[in-house]
Amino acid sequence: MQNSYKKSGVDISLANKLVKHISHLSKKDVKKTNSFINKDIIGGFGSLYDISETKIKDPVIVSCTDGVGTKIDLANKFKKFDTIGIDLVAMCVNDLIVQGAKPLFFLDYIAVGKLDLKKTKDILQGIFKGCHLADCKLIGGETAEMPGVYSKNKFDLAGFSVGIVSKRKILNKYNVEDKDIVLAIPSSGFHSNGFSLVRSVLKKKKINKSFKKNLLKPTKIYSKEVLKLCNKNLINAAAHITGGGLIENLLRSIPKNLTLNIDLSKIKIHKIFKWIKGKNISDKEMLRTFNCGVGFCLITPKKNVKKIKKYFTKQFIPYEIGFISKEKKNINIFNQLKW
Repeated sequence: MQNSYKKSGVDISLANKLVKHISHLSKKDVKKTNSFINKDIIGGFGSLYDISETKIKDPVIVSCTDGVGTKIDLANKFKKFDTIGIDLVAMCVNDLIVQGAKPLFFLDYIAVGKLDLKKTKDILQGIFKGCHLADCKLIGGETAEMPGVYSKNKFDLAGFSVGIVSKRKILNKYNVEDKDIVLAIPSSGFHSNGFSLVRSVLKKKKINKSFKKNLLKPTKIYSKEVLKLCNKNLINAAAHITGGGLIENLLRSIPKNLTLNIDLSKIKIHKIFKWIKGKNISDKEMLRTFNCGVGFCLITPKKNVKKIKKYFTKQFIPYEIGFISKEKKNINIFNQLKW
């Protein structure tokens, strides 16, 4: 019996079917724009994007890459794959907008043990939806079938996003000033962080269908709202609250000569975080592992707060949790989380 690539676990014909499916989705997605000039040759060796159409003066390219961590394992466990792609896009573009960059395009990398067309199509559908929410285009990617490296049902995802911003409008910590206000924008849930701890807790507890849905709720994409604020010059800096939690990520956006003051009692904690807190997890661990209900933060002069709130829907209206001051220490934390 002759050996073949298919017999070793890699089915090129199946992969080609997937490429045709992606090509079909991509052509539908780019009908309204000419920026993606590679739209007729999906499946080529590289993807092209014409940045001259952005018409941004003094343009700077910003790039980000990320994954969704062990949230993938729960998607597998609950056999729900149509939202994990939204998470993938969100984790990248929410980093881009911290610097005021408009997301332009996105690429994905999907690694699987055995290619399952339906499952992969569901994942891709989520990626396309995430790109739509972020107002960017999926212009390329790679699907790798890797038998022996990943078991039959296992997979991994990585995302790569590129954005653009005018040099004069880059958000960074050196824009932050004494007496600025720190605003918290609510998260949609766990987002894509802390799932190794979540999975550890779940091993000891049965959960209902409603709770499963909350666990896999996709990461909120903040790009449309935040970029409107940037265009109106309403914010000085921002922070995406991901791995490391609220304090560590906020400190990345504060210069060393200023002090971050945070009142933990003002944080509006989601029910899902109260549930996991009840599994014998300390406040310190909660703050370092999870977003606890804060998905993104804005740093702005107090005079802009009222205007900023008008750009958000009721569920995601920003609220004050702290301020910036001039002191010798880097941070002041007031009160405790209210569970």
